[in-house]
Amino acid sequence: MKAIVCVKQVPDTSGVVAVKEDGTMDRSKMATITNHDDLAAVEAALELKDDTGCEVIVVSMGPPPAEGMLRELLAMGADKAILVSAREFGGSDTYATSQILAAAVNKIGVDKDDIVFCGRQAIDGDTAQVGPQIAEKLDLPQITYAADIKKDGDKITVKRLLEDGHMMLTVETPCLITCVQELNKPRYMTLDGITSCYSKPYEVYDFETLKNEPLIDPDTIGLQGSPTNVYKSFSPPPKGGGIMLEGNGQETCDQLANMLNEKHII
Repeated sequence: MKAIVCVKQVPDTSGVVAVKEDGTMDRSKMATITNHDDLAAVEAALELKDDTGCEVIVVSMGPPPAEGMLRELLAMGADKAILVSAREFGGSDTYATSQILAAAVNKIGVDKDDIVFCGRQAIDGDTAQVGPQIAEKLDLPQITYAADIKKDGDKITVKRLLEDGHMMLTVETPCLITCVQELNKPRYMTLDGITSCYSKPYEVYDFETLKNEPLIDPDTIGLQGSPTNVYKSFSPPPKGGGIMLEGNGQETCDQLANMLNEKHII
């Protein structure tokens, strides 16, 4: 049994967003982190490994420096890491990215008992599209927004997090599940994991590796194969300073009411 986890290295959007003259993000000048929802997906796979002894494989599409992130996931307990990286893949939107990642997962192989995990969405794009698109392209049943996961044989019961409550769904393996950050608390790297992460299997899937996969078509990957593109990226303007009201409860309420009345809000 395998748990295959798709992970993305994203810019740390809590800092300043570096933008090129063409309006796209200059990722080389920004700190990077592992996407939060993807860490929840990794932890879900590692918990499954604790219960069943399954193999955990982490997969990421990105530039060569993403190896550092994948080594950290190996130090957390993953068994194998695969970096999908090639110039031909650069500039891919969600459609093209899911095409490439689906080809990589297909090359790894999805057997009857396997589960593919993804994060709900990435903090740089916030589309929540890649996971479901991978499932569609691999013809896998999918459950999104998983806030709790229980495995019983070949059946997976998932509590989906919705805006107004929860939904309970059951699916048979193989399947794809996207995870929300609230699902769990990712574990830390261990000392043994850190010392052994460079001895664990690590592979790079480039274009030559994947070009014969049925899902790879040069016309539907990379920038030229992406039906959408980012028009502009920018840092939002800083919020203005707040106003502190002084006095007891009645006095501050009166001050606030007067201010709102002056602005014709009330």
